[in-house]
Amino acid sequence: MTCYKFPREIRGIIFDMDSTLYTSEEYNRFQYEAPVKKLALLKGLSFDDMDAQIEAYQDEWAGTHEGKRTSMGNVFAAFGIPIKESVLWREELLDPSRFLSEDPRLQKTLKILVQNFSVSIVTNNPVSVARKTLAVLGVEQFFGHIIGLDTTGISKPHPEPFLKAAREMNLSPEQCISVGDRYDIDLAIPLSLGMGGVLVKGAEDVYELPRVLGIGE
Repeated sequence: MTCYKFPREIRGIIFDMDSTLYTSEEYNRFQYEAPVKKLALLKGLSFDDMDAQIEAYQDEWAGTHEGKRTSMGNVFAAFGIPIKESVLWREELLDPSRFLSEDPRLQKTLKILVQNFSVSIVTNNPVSVARKTLAVLGVEQFFGHIIGLDTTGISKPHPEPFLKAAREMNLSPEQCISVGDRYDIDLAIPLSLGMGGVLVKGAEDVYELPRVLGIGE
């Protein structure tokens, strides 16, 4: 876990979801491979060729953006699949119940956090997929605010999803921290907006947040 410039007064926490609230390499791989296979079929390519083209695009994009990588939603848009279509694909293809299960430690952690902070989700998955994921983990009740790819029609990294989350919690960016597993996607923009940031490697780091924020039992 790495913490970046916490605000003087933290009142809200904006969580990424995938690979932040759970740890599952199998599901991570599936979330990449399933839509890429669908795109490859549409383009008349093999999966390997499509994968290579995506990697080449990411490398080219990083070369003009200080080495940063962009989201798969933005990559797919570059290959002719608009965000609205990406939302439909993800809703069709992704079933978190195949890969994830209830997480009592995460439930306990979030129960502590919501007693002290407003919390929200900002994810590049659709809201419906986010709700399914949170339900499988047993933590849906803790999140009244979910900003998905279909909420703003804009994929992270971009200011608007994070600003939307802050507005829904009735907070300023300077009162929030963003928690996620990818610096370029989940933290760089929030930090530029005046938020704090916590880079995690998965749920195991999230369990430690109450201690890090000084509110543990």
